[in-house]
Amino acid sequence: MVKSYFKYELSRTFGLISSASANVIWTPDDDALGSSTRSTGAGRAVVAANEEVLCWDVKKGELLGRWRDHDCKYQVTAIARSKADKDIFALGYEDGSIRLWDSKIPAVIVSFNGHRSAITTLAFDRTGTRLASGAKDTDVVIWDLVAEVGLFKLRGHKDQITGLHFVQTSNDLVDGQTNGEADSHTGLEYQEGFLLTTGKDSLIKVWDIGIRHCIETHIAQSNGECWALAVSPDDSGCITAGNDGELKVWSMDASGLGETSRQANGASDRKFLSERGVFYRQGKDRTLGISFHPKADFITVHGSEKAVEIWRVRSEGEVRKSIARKRKRRREKAKEVNGEEEQVEDLKMDGIEEQEDIALADVGEVFVPYVVVRTGGKVRAVDWAGGRASKALRLLIATTNNQIELYNVQTQEKSKKLKRDEPPDYSRTFAVEMPGHRTDIRSLSLSSDDRMLASASNGSLKIWNVRTESCIRTFECGYALCCSFLPGDKIVVVGTKTGALELFDVTSAVMLDTVKAHDGSVWTLQVHPDGKSVATGGADKSVKFWNFEVVQEEIPGTKRTTPHLRLVHTRTLKVSDDILSLRFSPDSRLLALSLLDNTVKVFFIDTLKLFLNLYGHKLPVLNMDISSDSKLIVTCSADKNIRLWGLDFGDCHKAFFAHQDSIMAVAFIPQQEHSHHFSGTGHYFFSASKDRTIKFWDGDKFEQIQKLDGHHGEIWALAISHTGDFVVSASHDKSIRIWSETDEPIFLEEERERELEELYESTLTASLEQQQLQDNNNNNDPNNATAGIEDGEDGGGGTTSATKQTVETLKAGERIAEALTLGLEDLQTMRAHVTTQHLNPSRSLAPPQRNPIFLAPGPGTTAQSYVRSVLERIPAAALHDALLVLPFSAVPALFTFLDIFAAEGTNVPLTCRILFFMLRTHHAQIVASKTMRSMLESVRGALRTALVRQKDTCGFNLAALRVVGARVAESNVKGFVGDENDDDHEGDEDAERDGRGVMEKGGRKKKKREFVDVA
Repeated sequence: MVKSYFKYELSRTFGLISSASANVIWTPDDDALGSSTRSTGAGRAVVAANEEVLCWDVKKGELLGRWRDHDCKYQVTAIARSKADKDIFALGYEDGSIRLWDSKIPAVIVSFNGHRSAITTLAFDRTGTRLASGAKDTDVVIWDLVAEVGLFKLRGHKDQITGLHFVQTSNDLVDGQTNGEADSHTGLEYQEGFLLTTGKDSLIKVWDIGIRHCIETHIAQSNGECWALAVSPDDSGCITAGNDGELKVWSMDASGLGETSRQANGASDRKFLSERGVFYRQGKDRTLGISFHPKADFITVHGSEKAVEIWRVRSEGEVRKSIARKRKRRREKAKEVNGEEEQVEDLKMDGIEEQEDIALADVGEVFVPYVVVRTGGKVRAVDWAGGRASKALRLLIATTNNQIELYNVQTQEKSKKLKRDEPPDYSRTFAVEMPGHRTDIRSLSLSSDDRMLASASNGSLKIWNVRTESCIRTFECGYALCCSFLPGDKIVVVGTKTGALELFDVTSAVMLDTVKAHDGSVWTLQVHPDGKSVATGGADKSVKFWNFEVVQEEIPGTKRTTPHLRLVHTRTLKVSDDILSLRFSPDSRLLALSLLDNTVKVFFIDTLKLFLNLYGHKLPVLNMDISSDSKLIVTCSADKNIRLWGLDFGDCHKAFFAHQDSIMAVAFIPQQEHSHHFSGTGHYFFSASKDRTIKFWDGDKFEQIQKLDGHHGEIWALAISHTGDFVVSASHDKSIRIWSETDEPIFLEEERERELEELYESTLTASLEQQQLQDNNNNNDPNNATAGIEDGEDGGGGTTSATKQTVETLKAGERIAEALTLGLEDLQTMRAHVTTQHLNPSRSLAPPQRNPIFLAPGPGTTAQSYVRSVLERIPAAALHDALLVLPFSAVPALFTFLDIFAAEGTNVPLTCRILFFMLRTHHAQIVASKTMRSMLESVRGALRTALVRQKDTCGFNLAALRVVGARVAESNVKGFVGDENDDDHEGDEDAERDGRGVMEKGGRKKKKREFVDVA
């Protein structure tokens, strides 16, 4: 009989506020992000948390939403918010995939897969219909969000993409302002436009999306990589940032770019980007981010240090005054040297110089430092926070130590600023820091009823409610290395790096006592099975035993006494080396110690005499555990091996290579009668390693049962519930994960097959990416005759198709091929049956024998409906890649069904999309085939009829909408009560900046409604 086990799955994740893998986005309270709570005024923060995205209420510190695609296990590396539809967010992942989320639902709308490595930056265009993505694979991909396809891939950078921005020319702005309707009158330039990109290769490029070529390339930074790009809200200039605090300012000629794009030949010597100068920020480290304030004249710059610099952009009048003051000082110095002869000439040239100096002013005159905001951790990302009307600037800052901070910076009035040069005041108004540790968790401990979890790190001890995932207590402590609940679950003891034992009362939230236990670090501690004492082991080569005693202490100023728990040192065991781990046997007979000399020593508890020496590990044993029946001890080491030993004679039952890195923790599942794992001799245990995996083992058969993936960093600690129902793990990624036991059985043979399939799929995907990369390189080869068609004008840019073969697209292509084969056979069978029936109308023929797959949905299922359903179930973003899997021999069958689809007029957009893509892909072979030519004539006739019908329907609907719009405008009916307030807030700012605001006769701003149904 095949032995089955029960599967463990990830059930909950908590303890992580913000991961350092992506940027942060601030959203106002009135935006619906999956919450109907009352507005708090501080806004909400949308941050990445490993493979999830969390939405936090900044003021309350509450978690409002959690976005996670259960099919994706990769980290979120980039977040972008649509400018047209504020509810749409684009998320870039570590594997190169992109997902569009609707924050109201929340759910994935579209998934794209076109990059080979992690996404580094994302950018929406002004209409919200296109998305640009840059990745570490040096490619930029333009995605059409309405058609849900990748348009093309821009290649020209030699290193990862660090900045993207869609540029709207002044001609497009004028068209968008003068035309009240968002239709074709806005012009082709607005739909195509230009793209500004920067890369780690220190280049800044301007791409013409219409012709898919790079039209300008400049060196963005003179001292190495370019790490950040910021464009002013009016697209009049941009700033690039690199190493050593260097910031380079560029002026952007949007009007000239629009005029160049309208020329027939497109050739012009006019430059869109021109360098204005360089200035340096105070920090000399690498600049990671820079952004303009959407309304005020301020910019933020930050590196990897604990500071954010705010710079002020001077107005034209201030620049003119500054230049005048400098000119006056120069004139006074010249007067002292040369006398008054040159004074008259200087006065004559003042007017001309003033006009020239404003245009050619040094960037140091325009950008001046304002204030440096000191943060509570190293800065990862910054976003400007808006909100209610106030003169203060607000900054939302996500740090690398797992916290989010909101700062208020007071703005100075001009009169006050002229009087004093003191930096303005700033304050941290709100912070989200309670639900997570600032540093890595080093130890975990569960209470006896498995309801509370203690997690200890450097500087803090937190008590969690396991069921609600909420932090109920936070204590300040030393550098914690180990912790444990004491009997009664009211007190937690923590061993620190300084050698102290700290006692904390969970109920009263106070520290009870601090005991200097060891001269070195306290690496391990465990409570005795009888619950009356605790043993600690440290770096001073000793084990100390402590008894729990309750003493009565007088309350100062009174005669009353109160009971207090004290640790009383009773015995000490000296050994030859540092102690890394100790374990009591459940029968209270033996004590096992792992030493720094790679050995494990077993002592009798009562006499402290040596019983066994366990040799075999090549590196120190980092952790160990003893089974519930006290018969087995499992040890894990830095040599990546796990060994099982018998405690009767100290013999090694089995040694196996378990992980790819050091194994940090190992623990047996306690044997309970009501547990699934209860058996007479069952020994099951878990191991956690720095290779980011947890493994489930059978200690009797010496086999791996299950492998648990999910952490994105080294796993430091592991704890198993007393019933064995769930496992808790803590990692370098700051997250605490609970893996719960399910009722789903798992078989070893099926698990091995699944692992082999995953290995095969990973190698297959890698080989497909390598082959696609070679094909693209061959297409861009200068020796290739067709390479000049795709190469950029300056030799630094080219385009390829935005495709990427994955396992999903391969399976989808196989499903299409299978459906075409079955559908064509059934179509021929049914046509032959109909022909026979027409030839013999007098007798009724029995229905032909059909494939059961056509009978399952219903007796009326036809071959064309089955093929169409298979094509419709394939995601639009993966359809082109799936069609590329089909061989040319399957194209005639596909065109046969496309002819039927066109004749029936069903799903004409899908029919046209497949037809045009196959024509582009197999154009030469289709043209050379006589049978295909006749088939194309039939498809063309049927498709024209269907398209005319669709065109008439669209025209009728558009005419009706115009009539309804005219009636609404004539009636001048106002909207809902809340519409006016909404118009007065963020919409005015976006309308002014985007050119979407239309001024009515009374001067009142009218906000245009723009909505793009991406789904």
